[in-house]
Amino acid sequence: MPDILTHVLVGYILGTLLSSRYDWLTPEYVTLVMLGALTPDLTKIALLLPSERVELFLGVPFDWFALHTLGGNLAVLLLGALLVAPESRKRVFVLLALGAASHHSLDLLLFNPSGYSYPVLFPLTAYNPPAGQLYLSSDRWPALVAGALTILVWWARRASADEDWV
Repeated sequence: MPDILTHVLVGYILGTLLSSRYDWLTPEYVTLVMLGALTPDLTKIALLLPSERVELFLGVPFDWFALHTLGGNLAVLLLGALLVAPESRKRVFVLLALGAASHHSLDLLLFNPSGYSYPVLFPLTAYNPPAGQLYLSSDRWPALVAGALTILVWWARRASADEDWV
């Protein structure tokens, strides 16, 4: 699962870098960016509950993959924002969306034999953009790079907090 780890680490990096700019972005909010980076992979619930079984139960066409597109992911993010107090919803939604956007950006760089990525902008369009052809989701090197950058960002943030550079 180096793919999931990479998404979480990139969410941490983005959230931590933004926290050095915005005082209100505390570690709790950084966690929201990390959670947002995981939301498109809620499609993995299909491993436990296959789409066909849900479709049979509901009696309508159903596919978990919709959660990995703009429309499905937007629905998940809106539901996530509803779980917090009304005064925090906008911030929570934006931070979750930032994490989700980082996830989709990284997934667009995946190697795909067809040369095209998935329809990330569905339901606006069914267009499959060209794939970045940079790495496989099973490759370990993106997680290693993200891990190294995470350590660097963590160290820099800690050093700046100790010396009051922020």
